[in-house]
Amino acid sequence: MRYPQRIGRLPVPGRKVLLATAALLLATTVAACGGQDDDAKAGAPKAPATIPTLTNDPLTLSFIWFEWPPAKALEDFANAEYKKVRPNVTIKVNTVPNANWHDAMFTQFAARKTDFDIAILDSQHIGEAVTNGNILDLTDFVKQNIDVNAYNPYLLAAYGQFPQAETGKRDENASLYGLPLLGDTWTMIYRKDLIGDKPPQNWDEMISVAAKCQADNPGVSGLAFHQANGSDAAAVTYNTVNGVYGGNLWNAKDRKIEGVLNDAAGQEAMDVLVNKMKPLTAKGSGNWFIDEVNASVAQGKACIAFQWIAASGGLLDPKQSTLGTSREQILGKLGFATLPTQKTNLVPLGGMGMHVSAYAAKANQAEALNFMKWFEQADIQKKWAAAGGVPSRTDALQSPEFLNASPFNKVYADSVPRMRDMWNVPQYAQLVNIENTNVNAALNGAKSPKDALDEIAKEQQKVLDSSRRKGGGGL
Repeated sequence: MRYPQRIGRLPVPGRKVLLATAALLLATTVAACGGQDDDAKAGAPKAPATIPTLTNDPLTLSFIWFEWPPAKALEDFANAEYKKVRPNVTIKVNTVPNANWHDAMFTQFAARKTDFDIAILDSQHIGEAVTNGNILDLTDFVKQNIDVNAYNPYLLAAYGQFPQAETGKRDENASLYGLPLLGDTWTMIYRKDLIGDKPPQNWDEMISVAAKCQADNPGVSGLAFHQANGSDAAAVTYNTVNGVYGGNLWNAKDRKIEGVLNDAAGQEAMDVLVNKMKPLTAKGSGNWFIDEVNASVAQGKACIAFQWIAASGGLLDPKQSTLGTSREQILGKLGFATLPTQKTNLVPLGGMGMHVSAYAAKANQAEALNFMKWFEQADIQKKWAAAGGVPSRTDALQSPEFLNASPFNKVYADSVPRMRDMWNVPQYAQLVNIENTNVNAALNGAKSPKDALDEIAKEQQKVLDSSRRKGGGGL
């Protein structure tokens, strides 16, 4: 993707969603309790199979996302391209800080009134939204309007299905509540001028190369990665290391976390993260997330870094980098590769889908469905790729428009078959908070790796055991 914006968060004056304190407390209560009774069935209302008659009056179609370059890219792209078919429609992408993203949406969902028509949900948010009846069931609409065979089945499942199938599979009998908007995964960014043109091929080698690079280059840290206790930062980092060292986050079928997450493989992964990777990071990096990792790379302060592909575009902007005065000079020093393997080749699934608010006005719901049908067309997905997006259609992923747009786009295309997601259950927000807090504590020396992992497994198991809801797997 090509994002000319600065590396830090985008300034978006006047676009923050205002949250009333009472509503926030209500949303927090709903999220903590999982919404409906434990045995209640998914309550999402059904979208029509055929798009209703669209209005010719001026209409603003509103999205909600978090503050990062793809949000601006989507708004610019949609207003340039969708207006060609719907000139009366203006697209507005409202943004909030990443840490507030979940609550900004679910506060309004809890109030049964939203100032957005399309919610851009993380894959793990879907279960909570479905069981609380917050988004439309798009199953019939998809059957009538979307070529499901045009997608990798796991991407279609990850960004819209609930309950979810295991990694790499889609249950054709499960309902769909969203469609892909932006794909994503981690890329390994490495300094070609410091470690050579060939990236490390396995995780142990990567750690060894990073250690040598750090020793040979005073003032440059061997590694830079997400460690923060916020959003899903520290959790994704641990889950990634857990995956490549052969661990599992849970047994989805039996809803078992304790004894699975903290088994021997899980403990090895936590030991690698805390005792081998953490010492190679910069002093004071214990709460780094996207912006800080990007800044470290752009300032030439990291030998190897891990970053979401969708957040990496600014690294090629010479106005934001000390590595060169042109894109070509920067690319002479930076390389982008798929993640190294170890015992497995798993990589984290990122990205988000589009979901229609059950509380939007009928005219806006109709427009949202029309937009989604338009957006998922092959030619539009290729244009989205050229504009900086990460498409999910296979033909768009394999297109020159996508593969030639940025040096890390091929990394994404090659990573799709390797993806693994987190737990896709309505209790996701509670589970990720437990993991973030404890992984961050281990990385910052407040807990031992073993104690932190055992605490995660114990507390996450309590969350699942407190609810008899049968969520999807996702792993």
